[in-house]
Amino acid sequence: MHQPPGNLRLLIEANPWEAEQILRCYERPVRYAARYPDVARLHIGFSGVLLDQLLDPDIVDRYRHILDIPEMLDRYARADNIELIGTGHYHPIFPLIPQADWPEQLERERLVMLRAFGRTPRGFWPPEMAFTMDMIPALVDAGYEYLVVDGVHVRPEDGISDVFRPYQACHDGVCITVVPRDRDVSTAQESGLDANWFQNEVRWRTGGSPRPHEARLVTTWSDGENGGWFRQSDEGSGFFGHFFAPYMEHFRGGEYPVTPVSLGPYLASNPPVARAQVQTGAWNVGATSAYDFSHWSGSDQQRAAATEVSHLSARYWDLRERLPAGYPSAPLERARNLILEAETSCFLFWGPAWIPHLYERTVPAAAELDAVEESLRPVRSAGAAPRPDAAPAAVAPPDAAPVAPPFVPPATAVADSADSPVPVSVEPQGPGRAAPAVTLAVAVVAPTQSTAGASSPPPAALPGSDERGPGRTSGR
Repeated sequence: MHQPPGNLRLLIEANPWEAEQILRCYERPVRYAARYPDVARLHIGFSGVLLDQLLDPDIVDRYRHILDIPEMLDRYARADNIELIGTGHYHPIFPLIPQADWPEQLERERLVMLRAFGRTPRGFWPPEMAFTMDMIPALVDAGYEYLVVDGVHVRPEDGISDVFRPYQACHDGVCITVVPRDRDVSTAQESGLDANWFQNEVRWRTGGSPRPHEARLVTTWSDGENGGWFRQSDEGSGFFGHFFAPYMEHFRGGEYPVTPVSLGPYLASNPPVARAQVQTGAWNVGATSAYDFSHWSGSDQQRAAATEVSHLSARYWDLRERLPAGYPSAPLERARNLILEAETSCFLFWGPAWIPHLYERTVPAAAELDAVEESLRPVRSAGAAPRPDAAPAAVAPPDAAPVAPPFVPPATAVADSADSPVPVSVEPQGPGRAAPAVTLAVAVVAPTQSTAGASSPPPAALPGSDERGPGRTSGR
């Protein structure tokens, strides 16, 4: 679950019906988890910037006619069959932002989750599934015990590809548990499936796996708020009514072979016995491609914007090192908040239409840093007292990417690609997409014999599951 900064306010002002559909996506999982407390097991991730908005009294008031947001968050806090999953606070593409910013993106997320739910997450979901092994020490330092990665990028050291077991991945002497996501079943989960197809598909896939007689861990993950399948107002035609509730009913009745589990307890009882390397990658790259993330900032405007964010981050760290002890740092902290917020994936990596939002943060951040630089000059030259209240001057972004006017999207625009203008959001396209921090179905499958024949095809699209209308995404 993720919304870029300010998006809930834009949604309720520009498209109230879309705003209601999205907000109900946040409430539905905890309601269904409460309906099946004995059997349901869900993993839900919220970006920190979304929680910031859900905790904002103004947002709470604007959406009160739709939902009591504090009451919803309290139900999540009390739901012991929902395992909360962490991500970066501002939903950054970690391999593309300065490594010096990783710890604060991780820690801020954990702090706001503690504030919202009274507990911190054990597991981590990389935004956009964008992961590199360099992240492991930072994740462990932040307190994470495991992370979910796209299974096509997992390279077991024994050379046998098996996405139905956890692994240990190590970098610079630091290790963490890695859970591979099944990309194919996750694709079905994000667009439309039913309980019978799911059990048949899982049994067929695990029966033909390299270790069919061992316990098999099947991890599926998809967006929890994007697309008509999850936003369906008629719940009987959406994910929870058409698939999840029947799945729970069948399992409760003892007639279903796929057991829902929570990852934390499962991994404690079944720690990884094999090691693996994880290839640098994301949801939208194949299993064998070398990946440098360059396509995320493919245009000249995007590259200039990415360079500006990195430049400002470097300036921030340089000034922080140079500040005298006890120096009033309010301008520096204001700049810091703006820089981290500008690292939101939506602003930088989903096309030029979003770049004005980035410069709405980097321009004042640069002015704040200039003010700090100016106030340090008397300290360097004459030993005079610093001037922390120096007024910041307006700073323009680089010539390669001029500042655009404030972006106020139309309420009915349709985005069909990552570079299209959008009302308040844009949705990534392509096969195998799994956006970050969303509904997770994890299942341990009893050992089965391999089933002969080809994989059963997924069911036909359900009502609403193939919607491609205006405002169909939440800003990824």
